Amino acid sequence: MKTLLQINSSIFSSGGQSSQLADQFVAAWHSHHPNARMILRDLAQVPLPHLDAQRVAAFFTAPEARTPEQQAFAAESDALIDEIKQAEILVIGLPMYNFGIPSTLKAYFDHIARAGITFRYTANGPEGLLTGKKAYVFATRGGLYAGTPLDSQTGYVRNFLGFLGIADVQFVYAEGLNMGEASKEAALAEAQQRLAMLAA
Repeated sequence: MKTLLQINSSIFSSGGQSSQLADQFVAAWHSHHPNARMILRDLAQVPLPHLDAQRVAAFFTAPEARTPEQQAFAAESDALIDEIKQAEILVIGLPMYNFGIPSTLKAYFDHIARAGITFRYTANGPEGLLTGKKAYVFATRGGLYAGTPLDSQTGYVRNFLGFLGIADVQFVYAEGLNMGEASKEAALAEAQQRLAMLAA
């Protein structure tokens, strides 16, 4: 049975344009895989704490030597990693805030990047351990950024996922959403057409 993990990172939860595109893709994909297991993680509804020194120390402390507080910190990260390990399909709703990814998504990434668990260092460099997965990223922007130096998201997200071993990454953009109603409608329609093709 296939498993799909959806991560919405809009501050508007399911009301965000990126969440809505991700939802539409997931619904279309599920119609082709009705027996699949679906996992939704909404980072607006259940935000994760940003990394601090205590959490990092917990990750690097041997399990048998962890304090109760460190065990709780590690368990939270372990649960997130277990979710993504189980998933063959990863779907990310990705709005652009101030030229970057939402801070909640960065916190999520920080919790799942664990040496020896989701990646490891070798004599030939880092090796991702989350292989065999496909990722679909639904990126919504108020302006036009794809293919320009101001698009800090695409390279970062692709590189981060690749670092963990997820090399098959498809981006679907809906841009110009704040540049007038006609621009918004055209961008969303194009994104919806593309996501329908990808889901099939």
